[in-house]
Amino acid sequence: MHLNYHFFKFLCPELQQLFEGMQVVECFSQNKDELIIGLSDGEKEHFIRSNLAPSNTCLSFPNEFKRSKKNNVSLFSDILHEKVSKIQVLDFERAFTIRFVSGKIILFKMHGTRSNILFFPEEDSLPLTLFRNELKEDAAIKINQLRNPIVPNWERFVHLEGNASLFLPTLGKVPRQWLKAHGYLNATLQEKWQLIKTVMDMLDSPLFSIRKEKEGYQFTLLPSEDKLFSSDNPVEAANEFFRYAVVYQSLEKERNALLKNLEDKKKKTQAYLNKTAGKLYELEHQSAPNKLADIIMANLHQIPMSAEKVTLFDFYNDQEIDVAIKKGVSPQKHAENLYRKGKNRKIEIKQLQKNLQEKENYLLDIETHLEEVGEISNFKELKAFIKENNLISQQKGQQENIPFKRFEIDGFELLIGKSAKANDELLRHYSWKEDLWLHAKDVSGSHAILKYKAGLTFPVPTIERAAELAAYYSKNKNESLATVIYTPCKFIRKVKGSAPGAVTVDKESVIMVSPKGPRVV
Repeated sequence: MHLNYHFFKFLCPELQQLFEGMQVVECFSQNKDELIIGLSDGEKEHFIRSNLAPSNTCLSFPNEFKRSKKNNVSLFSDILHEKVSKIQVLDFERAFTIRFVSGKIILFKMHGTRSNILFFPEEDSLPLTLFRNELKEDAAIKINQLRNPIVPNWERFVHLEGNASLFLPTLGKVPRQWLKAHGYLNATLQEKWQLIKTVMDMLDSPLFSIRKEKEGYQFTLLPSEDKLFSSDNPVEAANEFFRYAVVYQSLEKERNALLKNLEDKKKKTQAYLNKTAGKLYELEHQSAPNKLADIIMANLHQIPMSAEKVTLFDFYNDQEIDVAIKKGVSPQKHAENLYRKGKNRKIEIKQLQKNLQEKENYLLDIETHLEEVGEISNFKELKAFIKENNLISQQKGQQENIPFKRFEIDGFELLIGKSAKANDELLRHYSWKEDLWLHAKDVSGSHAILKYKAGLTFPVPTIERAAELAAYYSKNKNESLATVIYTPCKFIRKVKGSAPGAVTVDKESVIMVSPKGPRVV
């Protein structure tokens, strides 16, 4: 709900007090999908930090921000030195505007995965500049077209037959879940109206909470018992949510990846220790080959020539035993072979004991690493830990063995197979039914898998870019236009006995793109 109209109607008046009369002194980006606007009144500074990555769109308003000395680019030069006049939310819309004294306008269109920031030279004009140029349809937006003058009264509710989403399109996921949990779907029209009014009353109360959900952190205007944070200040709440959703969540993702890597190593090491300890026990408790050789040599006079089996006295255990001798091998040669095996066994036992000791020490190191990683609370500590324990090279080494190339598109991960055999492995071990599969149509090429993110739909520009790469890694690489098919992985089948990389597609969509390779940054 941090991108919701019901939050923006509290946030904008607070931003108005904070920024009114301030002048834009810088506007730049130093990370993909992030825009920083710096403002000052000559005495104090404040910043608007917009993270528009489709996977994690957030706003924050820090009072300090250090611009890096390199790897950044200045943007929106038209608003430099402009003074803020008014900040207001658009009626029942997930958007707000910053208006300047000159009449210029910046629009924050916070539509989830399709969020964007647009510059308008005046009220009725089309946008002159887009932050996310790939959202081409935004070039046709007019501010007045976004306004949605809804009157949320009983008459409208009855007219829409109690459809909550149509009655209040800005309701959001969390309030809809609350309604469902309170029996909204099976309630009478009058009961639904009372539930809707209860929700609207809660949304009109300036209390903002953050809680932890399975898929990440959640911002809500509804009362929450298991909240991590709560405030009646919308700017403070937005800043805190940015810290949880962007900073903490990214840290958790990287830390969890490292923990998983260490847990995998721990599991493999324990399996090795169990297997090696079993082998060592077996070697140490088996009858030593050199003892049998001693018995043969002590009883040579009793062994007939060309004998393949004889009964000899075992003076080690004070009993007679049957001894098999390989056909065509003399007893002396057989004893010689046994002495060599005995010597090799001693060497093997010694090596296994050494390996066990090294692996036990390695296991202790891994367990220590697991404890230390669990206590790390910031990126600086995590990076220092990885470097100090030489884990970077190990991770790189593992990546070299994976059967695919990896790309990031708008916060989504794209995997592209390296060969026909790798395509099969990619589908078998690295795909999930809701992932999106892409392939150049009617020609040989790499399989591409666009990884699904819980709760998110694949944005059209993201699919287009993935298709461009799928076409590039195919026989259509040099064509001006190429057809690419795409479908969820659940509609892809590997037929038994088919050639490597060959699959059956049960359902597909088609898109035309220009093949484009990886972008050089």
